[in-house]
Amino acid sequence: MAEQIPLYPVRSAAAAASGKRAAYFSAAGPGPGAERSSRYQLEDESAHLDEMPLMMSEEGFENDESDYHKLPRARIMRRKRGLEWFVCGGLKFLCTSCCDWLINICQRKKELKARTVWLGYPEKCEEKHPRNSIKNQKYNVFTFIPGGFVLAVTIMREAIDEFRRFQRDKEVNSQLYSKLTVRGKVQVKSSDIQVGDLIIVEKNQRIPSDMVFLRTSEKAGSCFIRTDQLDGETDWKLKVAVSCTQRLPALGDLFSINAYVYAQKPQLDIHSFEGTFTREDSDPPIHESLSIENTLWASTVVASGTIIGVVIYTGKETRSVMNTSNPKNKVGLLDLELNQLTKALFLALVALSVVMVTLQGFSGPWYRSLFRFLLLFSYIIPISLRVNLDMGKAAYGWMIMKDENIPGTVVRTSTIPEELGRLVYLLTDKTGTLTRNEMVFKRLHLGTVSYGTDTMDEIQNQLMNSYSQTQPQASGNNASSTPPRKAQSSAPKVRKSVSSRVHEAVKAVALCHNVTPVYEARGAAGETEFTEADQDFSDDNRTYQASSPDEVALVQWTESVGLTLVNRDLTSMQLRTPSGQILTYCILQTFPFTSESKRMGVIVRDESTAEITFYMKGADVAMSTVVQYNDWLEEECGNMAREGLRTLVVAKRALTDEQYQDFENRYNQAKLSIHDRTLKVAAVVESLEREMELLCLTGVEDQLQTDVRPTLEMLRNAGLKIWMLTGDKLETATCIAKSSHLVSRTQDTHVFRPVTSRGEAHLELNAFRRKHDCALVISGDSLEVCLKYYEHEFVELACQCPAVVCCRCAPTQKAHIVKLLQQHTGRRTCAIGDGGNDVSMIQAADCGIGIEGKEGRQASLAADFSVSQFKHIGRLLVVHGRSSYKRSAALSQFVMHRGLIISTMQAVFSSVFYFASVPLYQGFLMVGYATVYTMFPVFSLVLDQDVKPEMAMLYPELYKDLTKGRSLSCKTFLVWVLISIYQGGILMFGALVLFESEFVHVVAISFTALVLTELLMVALTVRTWHWLMAVAELLSLGCYVASLAFLNQYFDVPFIMTMTFVWKVSAITVVSCLPLYILKYLKRKLSPPSYSKLSS
Repeated sequence: MAEQIPLYPVRSAAAAASGKRAAYFSAAGPGPGAERSSRYQLEDESAHLDEMPLMMSEEGFENDESDYHKLPRARIMRRKRGLEWFVCGGLKFLCTSCCDWLINICQRKKELKARTVWLGYPEKCEEKHPRNSIKNQKYNVFTFIPGGFVLAVTIMREAIDEFRRFQRDKEVNSQLYSKLTVRGKVQVKSSDIQVGDLIIVEKNQRIPSDMVFLRTSEKAGSCFIRTDQLDGETDWKLKVAVSCTQRLPALGDLFSINAYVYAQKPQLDIHSFEGTFTREDSDPPIHESLSIENTLWASTVVASGTIIGVVIYTGKETRSVMNTSNPKNKVGLLDLELNQLTKALFLALVALSVVMVTLQGFSGPWYRSLFRFLLLFSYIIPISLRVNLDMGKAAYGWMIMKDENIPGTVVRTSTIPEELGRLVYLLTDKTGTLTRNEMVFKRLHLGTVSYGTDTMDEIQNQLMNSYSQTQPQASGNNASSTPPRKAQSSAPKVRKSVSSRVHEAVKAVALCHNVTPVYEARGAAGETEFTEADQDFSDDNRTYQASSPDEVALVQWTESVGLTLVNRDLTSMQLRTPSGQILTYCILQTFPFTSESKRMGVIVRDESTAEITFYMKGADVAMSTVVQYNDWLEEECGNMAREGLRTLVVAKRALTDEQYQDFENRYNQAKLSIHDRTLKVAAVVESLEREMELLCLTGVEDQLQTDVRPTLEMLRNAGLKIWMLTGDKLETATCIAKSSHLVSRTQDTHVFRPVTSRGEAHLELNAFRRKHDCALVISGDSLEVCLKYYEHEFVELACQCPAVVCCRCAPTQKAHIVKLLQQHTGRRTCAIGDGGNDVSMIQAADCGIGIEGKEGRQASLAADFSVSQFKHIGRLLVVHGRSSYKRSAALSQFVMHRGLIISTMQAVFSSVFYFASVPLYQGFLMVGYATVYTMFPVFSLVLDQDVKPEMAMLYPELYKDLTKGRSLSCKTFLVWVLISIYQGGILMFGALVLFESEFVHVVAISFTALVLTELLMVALTVRTWHWLMAVAELLSLGCYVASLAFLNQYFDVPFIMTMTFVWKVSAITVVSCLPLYILKYLKRKLSPPSYSKLSS
């Protein structure tokens, strides 16, 4: 027997006094003849229906289908016909007739008929009968569409990104290359290349794997490669073929010799390589040292000629792959905050379900009721929030890329646009980011005299006079056109004239470099025929290629004063004098610049006098110990650095033939050693770097990017603390910081003294602690010592500074500083850079921005956002970052409100009926509520804005409020929870109080009022209307009104056509929304937000 539970609805005293009627319904009993669709006709109004109990069976609760279907629909008593009937009734009859006809077509059930069955002949059956299969499934494919849509939107973006990566990988792996075999050339895919293969790479083709350079079509035995995708540098690099294989007569001879390459184990460093080339079939065997200049790393591009190389590393052992770190999966602060709120909502869901079961008295199988309540209140968990946020993030990214004020901006990570509005620390590179990486020669200092941009013509005149005096002695031979002042260089004790010193300084700058002139308009033969003195060297067709823009600036300056570099190959260099003569120098040795040595050198022999000279230039810290004693170098270096100039010290040393031969023997022997080769080579070179003659000090200016000053000023006013991390020297970094207004003019600067021990660091930190409101300037070495002993104390002090400048920073140090700020402050960080050395910092930061600059696109490709100019960062942050965060915060809270309000109504409904776990709304009502009825207006909040972009740019102080997280906090969350409880209670209690004899109309009244309330709440939340918002509101309302005709399964269609329905819905909606509108008006009047003050 089923247990009969009389459930008397809770009614207010006022409702009871007014004599309103309540309808009570009964569920079918468990017996076989129970009729689920039974209906009770309401009889006379005076009938005492309060005595009729509501019967609910255990079977009814166990049934998977909704109990609410067991509540029979009350029918309306026939009303008096009159004018209202002709107007409303006629319209109602027309609409319902059309709708019922459509519904009957869509939901027509098959009529069951008697049948004649032929024995053994099923094909004789005239009608089609169902398949003899059992179906116990509760759901069909359409049941999972809402949940599947939620997951699909989230997964779709990742799947698309992954598919694009797959396509890019497939494209690269499928590129065809020519492989040299004994039988000739064969085509091979990049993915099929193996160690030991001989691969031919054409001009402008990507190098597929790490190789040793064996041969080239260039007669000089060298080629240029572009490395912008490897190290971020756009300047071409000169590579040299192995001389043994380059001298072979033909390509096929590579298989006729017995040779092998010894290569060190794969490692990260792209700037070093140690190996040997050995040919065993010669007598004696040939051993040739291999260094970085003989290698061709994967992902670089051949810029000149055709090359042949032997593969030494493939796949994940190549330098490019080993230097590609897997970036962390960045999660925005907003997502983390929403995760916490979602956890709180889950706990509320469990608590509410437990309370309902407790109030039930734990009767019967209470655990079953608990799970039913968990399902009923599951809308508390905002499942659709992920969909709305992901779609919103995609919309923000589209808006950023379509902004005409920041052209060229690319959103590469679509998951964190809100992070742009929560930043506190901005860490930026200097060279190429704050500056243009366009070097202009500004100053030449000779110790007693200094030349600036306004006195360069004096250098030109002195140089012209110096070389014109030697022309008559040339006797028509261009090779002997070196001035006789060469003799003076061998006698440094004789005091030289200013003209002589200018001449020596300019010649040293013109010779001591790794710059190569390239003539784009000339053929390959013209590029390599360097020995002809009467070539037509066209200045228009010549460009300079070097690994450093500083060197190009120096060579361009020597050209401007009359001494022009016209040709260079591996063994010789040619200069053109102001009078047109060609000076030829034989290059004996070249020592490239390294970050450890901080200097580069070259040994040349003058073809006219056979004199050998060792020239060297480098940073002042490296050169001050190798030049002869002087009293001006340190002071002038400081003066130039304070002007924002990058300084280089130039020196020379004359060598005799015996000295050079001794050096060459020791140097070649050191280069062939396998163990500690770098140390041995450095020791041999250092033997030359003694008592060098100081020639000059050069100053090169790196010009600031466009609008750097106003952009930094804006960001500082927005509350961001800006740190500059650079590898440049302390003085230059300090000067750029001041000239760019990174450090304001009114602020003091505290230069952290160099420290090497714990005691020194302790004293200096104490001295720094006593300073207030001053910018900090510290070197990378001192920073390392402070972080080793006093990490927490140093970060705490540094974070109080308005600006911090870290100079002489290595790439790993930059990333370490970013991580320290994240760990110690918990604030959001943003890193900005333009070169390959900034990639680690960009990937470590919460938000990475790359600038496409002189150093290539590596930083841009690794970043979350890519911009073309530094000035665009201001608008990206204070306009788009601010809007994205505020829009997502409003959208998130509204989606949570949408689930809380319907869960509140469900709780009230269950409480009224003695805590029965009966769902209030069924099937499509719940799906439609979360989709077509409210989705468009809620999502249109991504178009909302509190102030115009121009106003946000004019008042960057508005950005400060965002860092406090007030748009989405526990306070705002609780406010929305209270709003949801209030509105849900009003809607449900209002529907229960206002219903008369038609209890089933509670669903129609409450659901319609719920939809209208949501639409009005969107309008209440909007701060600036967009035409698409109005379209979304009207479209959703239209969809709901149109769907009422099809929802006769849930609503009584004749009832919703009456004026009674309209005024009841209107009254409940007004009560639920009007107080909130009043409160918003009062709050805006009494405590207006900052943006409203500006907009007014």
